[in-house]
Amino acid sequence: MIRVLLAHQGGLVRGALSSVLAQEEDIEVVAESAHGNEVSELVDRERPDIAVLDFDLPVSTTMTELCEQVSARCIVLIIAERSSAVCRRVDVARLAPRIGVIAKESPPEALIDGMRRMILGETVLDGELARAALAAVQNPLTEREREVLRLADAGLTARDIALKLFLSHGTVRNHLSRVMTKTGGRTRIEAIRIAQDSGWI
Repeated sequence: MIRVLLAHQGGLVRGALSSVLAQEEDIEVVAESAHGNEVSELVDRERPDIAVLDFDLPVSTTMTELCEQVSARCIVLIIAERSSAVCRRVDVARLAPRIGVIAKESPPEALIDGMRRMILGETVLDGELARAALAAVQNPLTEREREVLRLADAGLTARDIALKLFLSHGTVRNHLSRVMTKTGGRTRIEAIRIAQDSGWI
């Protein structure tokens, strides 16, 4: 029996997925959640074989940190849209086969098949997302640098970013300086453009 933790922010979607999985004789949904902050505790308490996580799940840390924490205790299968930045925010290539990714556009049968394959030790990664994962391996920016750069791209100043991420102003400036060095951008705007064109953010 495959014990499953199902975490999805959408109640209707989560309920529908749970109903579909309940029809399978070898699958049991042992816990459900709508928030990423509950996942780690549920994994410890319910001891699932696999955690199926919505990529858009709200979480107070980062999806990378959550996936790395959970994948140390059970297999993780992320559900993400093909247009998402999942493979740039979660190092899927490095963490496979403990972490897999399946597209939200996939039929339920693909999710069920993916879960069974991961239990057998196979790597599960959507084709289009796989190409993004290969590109992500070459990403020179750290998770924090990408986070700072995305906020800068959204128009936030270094002081605004520092307040939002609970960092010092100097730390944010250091992150931005390293980003410019790594991208070769002469200005912050140029660094953002290079990172976007390279698929790094």
